[in-house]
Amino acid sequence: MTEPQLIRAGYDSLAVDCADHWADELDTRPVDRAIVDAFAELVGSGRVADVGCGPGIKTAYLHERGLDAFGIDLSPQMVAVARERHPHVRFEVGTMLALDVPDASLAGVAAMFSIIHVTEDRLPTVFAEFARVLAPGGQVLLVFQTDAETLHKSEAFGRPIDIDFLRHPVELVVDLLSAAGLAVHARLIRERDETMTARYAYLLARKEE
Repeated sequence: MTEPQLIRAGYDSLAVDCADHWADELDTRPVDRAIVDAFAELVGSGRVADVGCGPGIKTAYLHERGLDAFGIDLSPQMVAVARERHPHVRFEVGTMLALDVPDASLAGVAAMFSIIHVTEDRLPTVFAEFARVLAPGGQVLLVFQTDAETLHKSEAFGRPIDIDFLRHPVELVVDLLSAAGLAVHARLIRERDETMTARYAYLLARKEE
């Protein structure tokens, strides 16, 4: 199977496990919650795409904050679970490499722990897509693991998978965002603790006028 097929197959098998395991994710991660709240406040109102939304937990949180948030994920089973658990929110199958979203139609794009499955050579395509779908002044939130070696997992929740978890350098991501016309205006690094396999990077960027 190709890399996207491996990612899709892995997350299809883990959809229910992920939804159960991360059900209270933002309740137990105050830093993540604060960053998502800041993103929601910066956006203010309008349509927001949660790209790589998984079981839709953060998409639903953004929706509860008053945004017209919808989720996009590569895994059909993740989307099915998200629709079941958050029926008031729209979810669709798609890829961040080619978003099925009109030009300049979004006020915000969130990609939380989803570019960890995008190889460095594809990041410019992803960020160009984010810039394309954002209206001028639109906001981007990126959350990803950084400053560590690639982690390959062959098992999760007792199920076989074959997925690489990439840890992109922060400065590389900042430079690629800038090249796409997305200017980073805030960044935060969370140091690793016993629950993390790498440091977390949080970036907020804005599409240039």
